[in-house]
Order: sequence, then C-alpha cells, then structure tokens
Amino acid sequence: MTKINLVTKAVMPVAGLGTRFLPATKATPKEMLPVVDKPAIQYVVEEAVAAGLSDLLFITGRNKTSLEDHFDRAPYLEQKLAERGTTEMNRRIAELAEMAAIHYVRQGEPLGLGHAVNVAKGHIGNEPFAVMLGDDLIDARDPILPKMLEVLEQFGGSVLCLMEVNPSDIHLYGCAAVVETEVPDVVRVTGLVEKPKPGQAPSNYAVIGRYILQPAVFPILDTLAAGAGGEIQLTDALAQLIDQPIDSGGGVHGVVFRGRRYDTGDKLSYLKSIFSLALERDDFGPELRNWIKDHLAGEI
Repeated sequence: MTKINLVTKAVMPVAGLGTRFLPATKATPKEMLPVVDKPAIQYVVEEAVAAGLSDLLFITGRNKTSLEDHFDRAPYLEQKLAERGTTEMNRRIAELAEMAAIHYVRQGEPLGLGHAVNVAKGHIGNEPFAVMLGDDLIDARDPILPKMLEVLEQFGGSVLCLMEVNPSDIHLYGCAAVVETEVPDVVRVTGLVEKPKPGQAPSNYAVIGRYILQPAVFPILDTLAAGAGGEIQLTDALAQLIDQPIDSGGGVHGVVFRGRRYDTGDKLSYLKSIFSLALERDDFGPELRNWIKDHLAGEI
C-alpha cells in the first residue's frame, strides 16, 4: 500500500534582498545564483518533490521574476535544444515546469521569516505544512524531510531540523533546549531562543532551514511583536507552541541531522558548497580535484 503524506505543501521564503552577495544580486535573486550547474533554489525544490511534497509556494519580493521563469516552460529554448539533438537537456529543462504545482505570493515588506511564513496562511489553510529555506542545501544522499514527516506522524505537533554546531557559532542561529526521547536522534524541544547572546545559549543545537509546522502557528504570528534584529521571528512563534496541547497544534520535536548540508548564506560558505558538490561529480570531479591539488602545490 502506498503511504500518503500528511503534508503535501511547502513554503519557500525567497523575498530577501541578498545584500551579502551584492553586487551579484542587484538584479539576480540570491536563490538563482548557480551552485555548479543549477540555481540554489532548484536543489531545494528537488528535495521537496523527492519527499512527496507536490504543492510549493514561493514567498517572493521584487526582482524575483527570473526565479518564476526558471520553473516555467520555455518553448523557444526547448525547440532550439530539440533541433540541436540535445534530447537529455531538453527533457531536463521541460521537466522543471512539471516538478510540482508551484505558486507565488509577494511578501510586500521583508519583515522577517515569521512574517514571510504568515503570508502563506491563505494558501496553507488548516493543514500541516513544510517550510524550506533556500540558504540550506541538504545533500540528496542524506534526506531529512522523510524522517521529519515520520516524527510528525508519531508525535504530532511541529517538527524542527536541528544540527549540532560549534558553541562559538550558535549565536548565528535559532537555538533549541531539548530533552531526549526514546527514538534515536529525535528530541523534544523545551525551549527556543533566536540568536542567543554569548553564554546564554541553552545548547549547541541550531535550528536549520527545514520545518514541519502546524497551522496553529498562524494566529501567533498574527500578533507577534518584532524580536531579534527587529524582525518577526518564526522561532519566537514556535516557542509559544511548545507547551500548548498536541490536539490543538502544540508541541515541538526536533530531528537531529547528521548528514551533509551546504550553507549558501554567505560568500565563503557559498564557495565551499560549490566545491563540495562539484568534487562529488563523476563528469569533472576527479579533474577538478587534481587541479586543486596542483594549484595548492603552486604548479599553476
């Protein structure tokens, strides 16, 4: 019997200005910057589809039309590829528009992740949904969404993806206080704080960009005051759900991710992500590896 997902919708906030990557992002969305030979956001869409999520909502802003064009049909390009006999690339280009039902809504003002998620409430309705951030690329060989969906089915409530980070870096993330459960690498979240000050973090468990949320988060977001950075923080809303009853959408669990993750949120991490993925490619990975060795040895 085919298993039916409790979750079919994913929200992908992509309205940010990408200021860390200026001037490259002056006219190009940060999410469309290439990671080897695909834009970063395509990795996230492919991850969602592989996990059975078939309804994707992008929360967009200004200058995001190239993102919309990327996941649309391109008849002229497809025709030219067909004429040149590049059948495989033509198939890959055409499939971009068929991967899932993709929708778009504008955020209006970039007032924080919590605000961006709240913009999706009309589309989500009264069902659990995923939130997937484009700065975090999860290696397809180490999928995390299927495990998160299992935890949702087992425990209910909301489910976060957590990752142990160096304590000196925890101030860059939302941070979770946790207690262990009987399930390996599944914890119950007892507290959440966004970007804790040095020495005030309850753990080194960072919240990274994958969430399974209950619609109970929307009424909280409706009235939530600005938090860290003067923005409406999703972490603050989830903190209010922790002690609410499961049958009303409360309770928060976390899945500890121990796989390969690529951070594209700043220039250095972005470059590391490109090299990490490129070195794994069969078509040019070995040659690239040899070039890097020669370059570092001063032979180039």
